[in-house]
Amino acid sequence: MANHQDDKIDKKKRSFLIAATTVTGAIGAGAIAVPFLSSMTPSERAKAAGAPVEVDLSKIEAGSMITTEWRGQPVWIINRSKAMLDDLKKNDPNLSDPNLDVVSQQPSYCKNATRSLKPNLLVLVGICTHLGCSPTAKLEMQGDMGENWNGGFFCPCHGSKFDLSGRVYSGVPASKNLEVPPYSFEGDNVLVIGVDSEAA
Repeated sequence: MANHQDDKIDKKKRSFLIAATTVTGAIGAGAIAVPFLSSMTPSERAKAAGAPVEVDLSKIEAGSMITTEWRGQPVWIINRSKAMLDDLKKNDPNLSDPNLDVVSQQPSYCKNATRSLKPNLLVLVGICTHLGCSPTAKLEMQGDMGENWNGGFFCPCHGSKFDLSGRVYSGVPASKNLEVPPYSFEGDNVLVIGVDSEAA
């Protein structure tokens, strides 16, 4: 005859074993999930690549340019002299998009005659809109660019030309103006690339 005492179920022991197994399983799943999920978050390098960049403008003399980097791209900051600004209108008949009708090439607050928040300070992504080469700054009038040159940028790879607002000339391989990145100012002498002026 079977012992009825062996058939009795210890419900407390069963509940304890189920709870212990569940907790152990949850800890194991958590231990596996943490490294997996953390591998999906951007690295510090990736975060830095998209982070805003601050530039001190106090040392950029009129008529000169500096280059910085934002999101792995060269960004030019040009402090245009009064003469440079006065000559911008002279280029209009030779440009593909003098009135900035292609609005995606600059933020709305830079859709103006100087393509900038402050007329003298131009901020451009220094990458040719043809095949992604990096144009050369030819800020001086005439020189090796000929007597009709009013200053700007020349891409030696395929011959695209841009004026001192980054607007593309007609009849060159590039079909779009140079891009103006989102930017804003902190005080008079700090430019912040990557923070939209309308959101600052």
